[in-house]
Amino acid sequence: MSGANPVAQALVETWAIGARITRYLLDGIPAAALDAAPAGKGRTVRDLFAHLHDVRLMWLKAARPDLMEGLAKVGSGSTVDHAALATALDASAAALAVLVADSAAGDGRVKGFKPHVTAFVGYLLSHEAHHRGQVALAARLAGLPLDKKVSYGMWEWGVR
Repeated sequence: MSGANPVAQALVETWAIGARITRYLLDGIPAAALDAAPAGKGRTVRDLFAHLHDVRLMWLKAARPDLMEGLAKVGSGSTVDHAALATALDASAAALAVLVADSAAGDGRVKGFKPHVTAFVGYLLSHEAHHRGQVALAARLAGLPLDKKVSYGMWEWGVR
């Protein structure tokens, strides 16, 4: 986005930071914790990461279906491993970055979302942060708490 509007560039970068933190959390989850669920019921850690990816796809389908090429839902109850979740999350994050960039450079709107692209990025970040908290809690309740480096590292918003 060189030469782009600095506000549009900042929105894309902010989204990228949030998506990077979601991936950082996934990378810090032990394989044994992927099937953890609070109190043994509800969404598992794996399902929560799948949900994040699938909600990203929901927005792409509504706003820019052309950006969904090669992307597929993971779905609740999936048995995909870390690598497959990481690949899915990376791909959906990249597609959303294009949506955010194009929306910010255009009329400032995201089709199907009100009021504007800045609020859309806020929504995405809030949604993902909510579920990252659920992931951390589920892992802890399963006796597999996050490493302190990961817990504190999620708050490192500096661009690396």
